[in-house]
Amino acid sequence: MRAWLSLAAACLACSQGSNGDASQASASQRGQKIYQNVCIVCHNADPTQPGSLGPALAGASQALLEAKLLYGEYPPGYTPSRPGQTMPRFEFLKDHIGNLAAYLQQH
Repeated sequence: MRAWLSLAAACLACSQGSNGDASQASASQRGQKIYQNVCIVCHNADPTQPGSLGPALAGASQALLEAKLLYGEYPPGYTPSRPGQTMPRFEFLKDHIGNLAAYLQQH
């Protein structure tokens, strides 16, 4: 598991631009790489479709992503589409949640 997390972090580092002033399009592209490298293990490769373990993520808000990825909970007032708390935390994605949200908002 540790090796997998290290590999995912390395992939994320490689996918970032060098100037830090990314456009929305490149933020979405980085978010797509995060989704493809981390999320599709449980969620569908197509974010509009449910996955084997996780629900469809298309349109997921940054607040929802932060709550689930960092704290393992739902934001106030959110009703989950599936019961259960099987999703692990992914604290290493803290600085990349905006990119992931940009990608998911396009679907």
